Amino acid sequence: MRRVAILISGTGSNMVRLVEALKAEDSPGDAVVVVSNEPAAGGLARARALGVPALAVDHRPFGRDRAAFEAALDAALAPFAPDVICLAGFMRILTAGFVSRWGGRLLNVHPSLLPALKGLDTHARALADGHAEHGCTVHLVTPALDDGPILGQARVPVEPGDTPASLAARVQAAEHRLYPAVLLRVLRGEQAPLLMP
Repeated sequence: MRRVAILISGTGSNMVRLVEALKAEDSPGDAVVVVSNEPAAGGLARARALGVPALAVDHRPFGRDRAAFEAALDAALAPFAPDVICLAGFMRILTAGFVSRWGGRLLNVHPSLLPALKGLDTHARALADGHAEHGCTVHLVTPALDDGPILGQARVPVEPGDTPASLAARVQAAEHRLYPAVLLRVLRGEQAPLLMP
């Protein structure tokens, strides 16, 4: 059974879908811990309600020393010995050192069809740029922001009258389908990217 840690910063909606998928009878993995950089993150209580250990490593005491924060994060993860770490709304940019330590085992979901629209505010930018479709991508994390091999994508049409909020809601629903499916494929050793309509 592969061991999965999930890093969050907020309500943990993607985390919940990942944990539910890992609890399925035929799952090749198990959610062993949820960690947040925000002690007040609502997702911590949701993880505990699902029976998953949940803890916080507050980034604020470390100021701008990202390496020190990541050392504390590593120390929190170590007792759980994760095989895979899923970033699920984890709003911290990780250093090359952390990424290299967990190389090939860090997954992230990003709200765009990468390589388009890296970074923040993807829904507003998709509308401003006149995109006909938008979506989300699950990828392996590399030191470059929102880069790395694509493991899966789900496409969402941009509809007339869309606002950033309405588009974001549909993209998040796509994330909730895509991320668990990709994680299970990764845990089973399947290589081909998953492409969802």
